Amino acid sequence: MFRILFLGTGGSLPTRNRNTSGILIKRDGELLLFDCGEGTQQQMMRAKTGMKALTSIFITHFHADHMLGIPGLIQTMSFLGRTDPLMIYGPEWVKEFVKILIELGYYKLRFEVEAVELSPGDIVRKEGYFIEAIGTEHSVPSLGYVLTEEPRRGKFDREKAIALGVPPGPLFSKLHSGFDVEINGQLIKSSDVVGRMRRGRKIVYTGDTRPCESILNASRNADVLIHEATLASDQSDWAKETKHSTAFEAATLAKEANVGRLVLTHISSRYTDDVSPLLNEAQKVFEKVIIAEDLMEIDVPLKD
Repeated sequence: MFRILFLGTGGSLPTRNRNTSGILIKRDGELLLFDCGEGTQQQMMRAKTGMKALTSIFITHFHADHMLGIPGLIQTMSFLGRTDPLMIYGPEWVKEFVKILIELGYYKLRFEVEAVELSPGDIVRKEGYFIEAIGTEHSVPSLGYVLTEEPRRGKFDREKAIALGVPPGPLFSKLHSGFDVEINGQLIKSSDVVGRMRRGRKIVYTGDTRPCESILNASRNADVLIHEATLASDQSDWAKETKHSTAFEAATLAKEANVGRLVLTHISSRYTDDVSPLLNEAQKVFEKVIIAEDLMEIDVPLKD
């Protein structure tokens, strides 16, 4: 399973229908949180995600709307009896932030919280996938993140294996795992019955940023690009001044990067009642685009 849950899709200010930034990726029983705005833990409760499987938090930058939810979240996990360590990754100052976090308030955590500072190009390796930090262009030190699955084995051709004399059973698994087998003196190569390696899924989350070359390069052929689109093009001067993106700019980048799907988030409160200005200008450039809503979930299927 690979599912993206949008816990918070608003800009700097929460609104009645948008929480501040928070994106949860659910992959094979593991939870990964990207940014954690105020109220994120309540959104997790509403979505019934649980917290026990949360292993890591990736912070894009240290503006309040992207990290103020962390103190309450870790205290809640401690109250619930968590003992497993929690990793918090982020740009420069993440270690100081976690130190302050742990010292904040009269409580003692029951689990370890470890801070890891990342720079563009750094990679966090997990089982079956990795997360790469990418440089972004915002008003403070900031990162985006690319989650990439390791390549998968090719498809096993059962009929061809049988035709070559391989009996159904354990030898099928051995061949599919890349090992050659011998049947009645004849060598059957794994490559004879297993197709080419298949690429894993790739998700890009930009955090707050101007469109930039590093995001474009990292997003090429991504299954999903989650790009901020704080403003519409009539506010392009303000977007440039505050180091944010317009929906048109995000869609233009998505088209050039040939992504499978574009999801726009970090929506300014000025569009609380009507997001059509953002969606309309994005769709003129790139058709496979949606605007994220709080508690929206999307599945990312495997590709052959």
